[in-house]
Amino acid sequence: MAVTIEELYRSYGVLADAKDNVSQHKDAYQVILDGVKSGAKEKRLAAQFIPKFFSSFPELADAAIHAQLDLCEDEDVSIRRQAIKELPRFATGENTLRVADILTQLLQTDDTAEFNQVNAALISIFKIDAKGTLGGLFSQILQGEDIVRERAIKFLSVKLKTLPEDVMTKEVEDYVFSETKKVLEDVTGEEFVLLMRVVSGLRVLQTVNGRQQLVELVVEQAFLEQALNPADPDTVDRLLQCTRQALPLFSKNVHSTRFVTYFCEHVLPNLSTLTSPAAELDIQLEVLKLLAEMSPFCGDMEKLEANLNMLFNKLLEFMPLPPEEGENGENTVSEEPKLQFSYVECLLYSFHQLGKKLPDFLLDKVDGERLKDFKIRLQYFARGLQVYIRQLRVALQGKTGDALKTDEVKTAVVNSLCILQQEIISDLFHNPPSYKSTVTLSWKPVQKTEAVAPNMKKQITPLPRRDARQIYNPPSGKYSATIGNFNYEQRGGFRGGRGRGFGARGNRSRGRIY
Repeated sequence: MAVTIEELYRSYGVLADAKDNVSQHKDAYQVILDGVKSGAKEKRLAAQFIPKFFSSFPELADAAIHAQLDLCEDEDVSIRRQAIKELPRFATGENTLRVADILTQLLQTDDTAEFNQVNAALISIFKIDAKGTLGGLFSQILQGEDIVRERAIKFLSVKLKTLPEDVMTKEVEDYVFSETKKVLEDVTGEEFVLLMRVVSGLRVLQTVNGRQQLVELVVEQAFLEQALNPADPDTVDRLLQCTRQALPLFSKNVHSTRFVTYFCEHVLPNLSTLTSPAAELDIQLEVLKLLAEMSPFCGDMEKLEANLNMLFNKLLEFMPLPPEEGENGENTVSEEPKLQFSYVECLLYSFHQLGKKLPDFLLDKVDGERLKDFKIRLQYFARGLQVYIRQLRVALQGKTGDALKTDEVKTAVVNSLCILQQEIISDLFHNPPSYKSTVTLSWKPVQKTEAVAPNMKKQITPLPRRDARQIYNPPSGKYSATIGNFNYEQRGGFRGGRGRGFGARGNRSRGRIY
């Protein structure tokens, strides 16, 4: 027989008046538990009354929790919200992990207000028992349905960093790191990024040793001990994502050596055959950018000479020879070589950084003919840079307002690129070659003082004298045609989609596992 509103209020009164003797009125509490089988009004009252006296009846704990869970799954969303709101009151002692597990499963709701209620309830029990709450969350991440796993990981990536230090103690953070390592044994690319965001924000890992541990974690995911399959987009994507996650961790004390070595030995030899994981991503430029950003933090390298030689050969590939000239002084080809500024910037910068470790490489390790060929290409490329930057200045003249501001931003990036390459080229033409210039990669934040403006007075480093072959001076039209709609290459984002990136995970349990 269904419990009525009057019976619920009567039983509530009996329990409230009993005070210290409330545990003697088990029958009255059972009436309240039975209220979950009645109508909507009775259910809403039961959702409030059950948790209020929960701690007084430990022998009915399981029955009480199950009754509240029935309300959390009711067809009436208002009843579900009320039941969810009261769930944290059950989070006492050993029940905390259980309640956290339940709330984590409830993250799969598609109702926005209900979803927010679940989030608020999880935050509430975090402040009661952070480790117990994490136990419930990680339990579902490891064993729950895909939608629950996905939302639990996102919850951790967003909410953990907002919790105060008295909640996220060292013991709790150590637990997060330990459990995250278990999850990382089987993840998708998107999950890997989110989980790295979780552990990278832990205060306990903000030391040099902590950052080194994070790098080791990424190295395990990157499979750097395996040869690269350039034809497999998932393998390429894994390497890209892992490198991006490791990059902010590198410093003068946390070295990028293993990643730089892998790029030199496995990626550069396969550069032209790499399969892009995303159609809009220039995969060759992307990997060259990553290599350039890592190169300043490279430590001692076992095969330094071989890796420098690989970079040197790639530079020769991307820097064309000047066109041959006929007897009348005109070039003998109908189309001038394409100067690939962005690619060469990355390679020059990487070569310059690693070259510091073997400063005699160009003099002692490169034969005379190859060095002469390299300098001819370098001169031709440098002359092209000067022409290009002059065209950029001309393109800005006469522009005002928003048009000027927009173009100044674009050209500031390009100018940074040009200045960087001029500085490095000047270093390499020293005798012996120098590696002293300190330059910033062009896609890094641009300093306002570097912007190209019509009245700009910045001096470009003079080029060395021409060698052996007359250097062809490209016509102005070669560069000016595309200045107005210049679009600097931007780094691609991570791919979405579950079951891709790091591979699909095994099947998981389905249904309610409270």
